[in-house]
Amino acid sequence: MNLNNNFQNLNKSKLKSIAQGTFDEIFLEDGFFVLMHKNESESIEVLEREIDSNYIQYHFCLRGKSTFVFNQGSYRLDILPDTSLLLYNPQRDLPIHLESQPKSILVSLVISIKKFHTLFSRDANYITFLTDENKDKKYYKDGIVNPSMAVVLNQMVSFNLHSSIKPLYFKGKAYELLSLFFNRTEDANIEQCPFLVDESNVAKLKKAKDIIISQMAEPPSLQELADTIDLSLKKLKEGFKQIYGDSVYSFLFDYKMEVARKLLESGDYNVNEVGLKVGYSTASHFISAFKKKYGTTPKKYVMSVS
Repeated sequence: MNLNNNFQNLNKSKLKSIAQGTFDEIFLEDGFFVLMHKNESESIEVLEREIDSNYIQYHFCLRGKSTFVFNQGSYRLDILPDTSLLLYNPQRDLPIHLESQPKSILVSLVISIKKFHTLFSRDANYITFLTDENKDKKYYKDGIVNPSMAVVLNQMVSFNLHSSIKPLYFKGKAYELLSLFFNRTEDANIEQCPFLVDESNVAKLKKAKDIIISQMAEPPSLQELADTIDLSLKKLKEGFKQIYGDSVYSFLFDYKMEVARKLLESGDYNVNEVGLKVGYSTASHFISAFKKKYGTTPKKYVMSVS
C-alpha cells in the first residue's frame, strides 16, 4: 500500500514539473516573425508552434537548455547555452515542439524561404542550402553564438522601449542578427568595443545585469558592481551600454518600471506596495518615476486597464 502511494506521489510530482508554455510572437512583416521564450519557472515548459515547409528556422539559446522533439518523440535535439540551430526542410512541415528547461531563454527567427532568397539574390551560392543542388534538400546546422550575435540577442531579450515601436526595433535587430549569422569575414567575432572580444567579459556583463535585477530594490553602487564582476568601472559602463543599449541605472529604471506596471495590472498590490517592491521608500517618489516613464500616474494607469 505504501509502495503504491509512493508511486502515485512520484507520478504527481512529475506531472507538476511539466507545464504548458507560450511563445512571445513578434510579427515583423509578411513571411518573417520572431519567437521568444523565457522560462523563469522551476518547471519544464512545453511549447508548440506550427511551421510549414516554406520557412527556415533560426534558434538561439542564451541561457539554460531546450530540447526540440521531432516525429512524436522519436528524435530529440538539444540546444545549449550560447549555441544556434538552423533548421530547414522543404519536403515537409517542421512544427516546433520544444521542451524548455527551467531558467532558459530562447530567441527564434522564422523567415520564409521566398523572403530569404530576396536577401541574398545576388550572392546566394556561398550559403550552402541556397545553392541549386541543395535548395530542395533538408538542412540542419548548429553553431556558436559569437559575441557580436550575443549583443544583439541580449538587446532583443532586454527590450525596454515603448511597446509601440517593438515590431520596428525587432525588425532591425532580426536583420542585424541574420547578417552576423552569415558574416563570412575572418573578423566576424570582433566587437567594435575592443574589450568585448574576450567572451569572459561578455559573461561578466551579463552577470552585472542579473545582479542589478535581483537587487533592484537596493542595487549596488557602480563601483561595487564593477568589483563584484571583476571589471574596471570604465569597462562596466562602456560594456553595459554596448550590450544592453543603455547605462546601468537607466536600464534598471526601465526594468523597475516594467515590473511595477505588471504588478499594478495584477491587481494584487496597491500603489504603495508596488513602489516598495521596486525600491521606492515613498509613494510620491514612485508616482513621480512612474509618470516620467509612462506619462500617467499609477492610479490612472490601473483605472485605464481595469
